[in-house]
Amino acid sequence: MPRASGPLAEVLARRTVFLDGGLSNQLAAQGCDLSGGLWTGRVLAERPDQVEAAHTAYARAGAEVLITASYQIGPGHPRATDLLRRSVDLAARAAGAADHEVWVAASVGPYGAVLADGSEYRGRYGLSVRELAAFHRPRVEALLAAGPDVLALETLPDPAEAEALITVLAETDAEAWLSYTVAGGRTRSGDSLREAFALAAAAPQVIAVGVNCCDPAEVLPALEAAAATTGKPLLAYPNDGSVWDAATRTWQSPRTPVPWPTGAWYRAGARLIGGCCRIGPDRIADLAAGK
Repeated sequence: MPRASGPLAEVLARRTVFLDGGLSNQLAAQGCDLSGGLWTGRVLAERPDQVEAAHTAYARAGAEVLITASYQIGPGHPRATDLLRRSVDLAARAAGAADHEVWVAASVGPYGAVLADGSEYRGRYGLSVRELAAFHRPRVEALLAAGPDVLALETLPDPAEAEALITVLAETDAEAWLSYTVAGGRTRSGDSLREAFALAAAAPQVIAVGVNCCDPAEVLPALEAAAATTGKPLLAYPNDGSVWDAATRTWQSPRTPVPWPTGAWYRAGARLIGGCCRIGPDRIADLAAGK
């Protein structure tokens, strides 16, 4: 079956759509080396076949949206444009080989991800909205040139970066979702969630808002804040409750499994649901099967 033929926004008005899970953990499970600052981008550059295989694993598990391996590719990389376009092409190939409709979401990770020092979990980089927009603009242009179905403006730690990306988005005719990473009922930078989500309320190209790469326990309060502020479809793709240790570049796992109250997320308005870091194809298969 070919890639999804209609806009994702139209489908979200009718039903829930399932996202994929963490690309990094699936690549690690396939034996790939993710060391170094590029993270999944290293595999994108060195072993593109493995990236396509990871996308294929999620599509076979029932994922209806594949998020590209472009998260940590910044404009300073000498092959940035080629790698960004490659990331979309690989996801598109996996989507085209699936037995159900699949959309391709081009990942636009935060500025902090490119620093590779855990800054995406802190925000407040000391850059202006204008400077952040200048950083993201060439990435967005390169990704859009490859023809994804939607942009994933994801793992944003603070409203300033969201404002910058909404500014860049308005210069295009693309649609996107906007997703913060949160902790303690606030953005990672400590800002009010209602104020953060309000930035997207008046942006017609933003088709869904929500959270990702956070503890599952943080999801519902954030969705409620997004619903009250934006009226848009919501999205949730948390991790497994682990905490990233930037010094050791490892995940510190929770002592006990963290529950995923997906029923409450649906009732709050979530229409895009999947997983982020440390969530694999098995969990996505369970979600897609309604387990």
